[in-house]
Amino acid sequence: MQVGIGELFSVSSAACWAVGVILYKQLGRELPPVALNLLKNGVVVALMVPTVLIAHGLALPQISGWSLALTVLSGVLGISVADTLYFRALNTLGAGRIGVLGNLFSPCVILLSFFFLDERLSLLQFGGFVLVMFGVLLVNRPVLNDPLPASQLRRGLLYGVTAVALNAAGVVMIKPVLEQEPFFWVCLLRLLAALIPMLWLWRWLPAHHRMPSWRGVPWRRLVIAAVFGQYVAMLFWLAGYKYTSASVASILNETASIFILLFAWAWLKEPLGRRKLIGVAFTFGGVGVMLM
Repeated sequence: MQVGIGELFSVSSAACWAVGVILYKQLGRELPPVALNLLKNGVVVALMVPTVLIAHGLALPQISGWSLALTVLSGVLGISVADTLYFRALNTLGAGRIGVLGNLFSPCVILLSFFFLDERLSLLQFGGFVLVMFGVLLVNRPVLNDPLPASQLRRGLLYGVTAVALNAAGVVMIKPVLEQEPFFWVCLLRLLAALIPMLWLWRWLPAHHRMPSWRGVPWRRLVIAAVFGQYVAMLFWLAGYKYTSASVASILNETASIFILLFAWAWLKEPLGRRKLIGVAFTFGGVGVMLM
């Protein structure tokens, strides 16, 4: 079985993002969603600038106007708006429910890729998609039965579904750009497009949306989360979409919830029941089918 580099990037992105989700959930108790999104993007931009210089040198890229417009729009929708809504949903629903809600991502990408990128899944790939989704849902099924006030559930679902849809739209629109333009420049410009409007809007935010103080920021955890859960995960994530189809990459990204489960078992000593183990087996079986 020959594994494509795009598929490898997509699975690696899911593993890195899982590390970030665990840390972002902890950070969400201390930082408002807008502040958390702004700070972690600031850290990632600081890492991306030397990355671009090392990879592409000092010369400015010759990016077409249309590609630049798509990059900017993808950054605003997929990072500024989507990530802020995602962190708000994470605080409202909890990590488990967000894991279930995140399963909407690959269907959204597959649907958008069908209409805008003319992508089609083969029968074998569709079988892998079914196995992955069944395994992820099986792992997260008990979360769906947890009691939650109806108003909080509706609010969290609105935040979460909107975040997933905007994130899917952002990655589908930038896939042609990733295939044609300098990779690291696209990543940096997408981040700057997300960060600049957030900085401009910062002064208009109410006090409860701001961070308590610079000293009150848990910088160590924030930097670790930004490096693994955003910088490395983002590069792997976009590289996956660059080197394989958007539909396949989105399905492999679904393994993030399985990695969250395994990391919680390994690091936090959370128990693994039989149903969860079966779900893990189905998910990675589906990944194996997708990689064939």
